Amino acid sequence: MNKKPVTKAVIAAAGFGTRFLPQTKAMPKEMLPLVDKPIIQYIVEELVGAGIEDIVIVTGYHKRAIEDHFDYISTDLRLSLKNSGKIELLEATKRISDLANFAYIRQKGPYGNATPILNAEHLIGDEPFIFAFADDFVDATPTRFKQLVSAYEQHGGMILTCVRANNDADYERYGFVGGTEIEEGLIKMNKIIEKPGKDFAPSDLASVSGYLFTPLIFKYLHQTSSSLETGKEFTMQPSIQKMMDDGHDIFGLEIKNGKFYDTGNKLEYIKTVVDFALKHEDIKDDFSDYLKSLFD
Repeated sequence: MNKKPVTKAVIAAAGFGTRFLPQTKAMPKEMLPLVDKPIIQYIVEELVGAGIEDIVIVTGYHKRAIEDHFDYISTDLRLSLKNSGKIELLEATKRISDLANFAYIRQKGPYGNATPILNAEHLIGDEPFIFAFADDFVDATPTRFKQLVSAYEQHGGMILTCVRANNDADYERYGFVGGTEIEEGLIKMNKIIEKPGKDFAPSDLASVSGYLFTPLIFKYLHQTSSSLETGKEFTMQPSIQKMMDDGHDIFGLEIKNGKFYDTGNKLEYIKTVVDFALKHEDIKDDFSDYLKSLFD
């Protein structure tokens, strides 16, 4: 079966970031830095590396800084870097706007992770696409999106990023998937349960941080939306379950050689910064020495 290539992505970036107030009063949480790059830039670079050309970022009214970041470098900054001889930094900054074709949509609709997907439907059309959040990711080799695309090219259907639960608290934070393992690390799903608790989870595979959908998802999200009770959260998991019940192929892929980062709360964000600082070529040695000095 010929499959359309995966060249489009949707990034959900409309949250208020209340856990980081007052810092996020004026700065979107997605723009918090991991050393010298905002979190969302890591997501975008990973998408581009997996062959994505068109990226739709679904934002809120307070997210103009995201659009500015991926826009062309300002004249003042360009001249300042050029005049000070920082040509390498100038080129690196200019490359940001050339990473992909960007489109921005203001989120409209009920609260929940399914709303950004429907908001972007008219720009996705009848093509497969990756859906990602702007504040969590899996740092992996190959990247998680390359692994998702590879699984899609082999098996078709829809592919969900999965990682193994690390502790009992994970079962109260994420959705968990169940099904039949068809090869190592890949299950054909028959169940997805949101925050089931350890005793009721169908497996220890948590669905997190990235999805490869076919356009069929839109039909099921519309069905779910039409019967959604007023004030109820609009999540994608019921639609995914209905698709499986109707016989559509959905797979859970355990990402190999990866570590999951959820920067949506202060402690996990700080842990992520530390890990990335320890891998940063410019500062890793000095930073490592500093950390060691704290315990001397």
